[in-house]
Amino acid sequence: MTGQPTAARDEGRRGATTPRPGATPGRPLPPGQPGRPDVFTFGETMVALRGSGPLKLGGTMNVSIAGAESNVAIGLARLGHAVRWAGAVGEDEAGQLVLRTLRAEGVEVSGAATDPGAPTGLLLFEPRLPEVTRVHYYRTGSAGSRLTADMIQRAFSAAPPRVLHLTGITPSLSSTACSAARRALQLAREQGSLVCLDVNFRARLWTAEEAAEVLREWIPAVDVLIASDDELPLCLPGGGRSEGSAEVSEGSRRSKGARTCADAVNLPPQGDAGDPAASLATQAQLLLDQGVSEIVVKLGAAGATVFTQSGSLHRPAKPVRAVDAVGAGDAFVAGYLSALLDGEEPAGRLERAVTTGAFAVASPGDWEGAPTRSELGMLGAPPGTVVR
Repeated sequence: MTGQPTAARDEGRRGATTPRPGATPGRPLPPGQPGRPDVFTFGETMVALRGSGPLKLGGTMNVSIAGAESNVAIGLARLGHAVRWAGAVGEDEAGQLVLRTLRAEGVEVSGAATDPGAPTGLLLFEPRLPEVTRVHYYRTGSAGSRLTADMIQRAFSAAPPRVLHLTGITPSLSSTACSAARRALQLAREQGSLVCLDVNFRARLWTAEEAAEVLREWIPAVDVLIASDDELPLCLPGGGRSEGSAEVSEGSRRSKGARTCADAVNLPPQGDAGDPAASLATQAQLLLDQGVSEIVVKLGAAGATVFTQSGSLHRPAKPVRAVDAVGAGDAFVAGYLSALLDGEEPAGRLERAVTTGAFAVASPGDWEGAPTRSELGMLGAPPGTVVR
């Protein structure tokens, strides 16, 4: 793999995978075409209120928007890519703020819908300690949770993308939102779009067992899987339909209830807890054998590692003064996909991803600190630098 360190002892410490006989490269990235967006993504974007302290004491709040998928969309748009976002907002001022902000950031939103029967979701951030923030969701019954497969089909088919970006948040919102994600996977396969899945597990939205069943079903259709090290086991085969398809009957979906798409299952063992690097490599190989081309594992302050059938490659995190870690994962994804779209090898993808992630950590807000392409080199400037 281009950019891969040559020292065997370094690879051994990082738990490198070894090439598998007969392994085939992943599906190629579709070429850019006029009118075809680089990336299509969808999900719920909410109004975000950031408090100045404990909410029960009152105080001031800053108003913005937040949503994992729209955070990625903004990050990609700032890096010069054509991005299309779809979702549903309420017929209210909060919904207008969401759409207005995305338009202002260069994200195409003509596929978004306005729901007169439900409000736009709300998200409250409550700083409790310098390094600890509590998040409170008010999204039950929101417009975003009422996303449907037909809405996504219309938005996707209007301009099939080169890359479909999904997260594990959307299917947790409701059975209809889960069906919308399944439909998007089907359309991506039909249109030849590359599929990127960021696990983004949210324990307040569904259980690990519910998430695992859905994610395992999707894995055979995924090209690029992005997860933190503690999220990766949710995607491992076993304990359910390891040969699952993106197609499940409507009757089956309805029978699962509003909060889940499938039956709960037991999680598989996570490997040798005494050797985290070896455990990650073992888990990654299981997923590569399922057909995933790249597994990108986010390791927080330790950086990130990418696994392919050719081996593994690690990049440390960029050292910055931490201000707000919220949104760092989404910024990382935006950087990785941006470099992939630019034709960079895995080393270049990781380098851009840890750079955009560092910008997010060094700035307050979910997406506000996302860099433009011309700003990517600023992290190398010495302290006190004034750019004139």
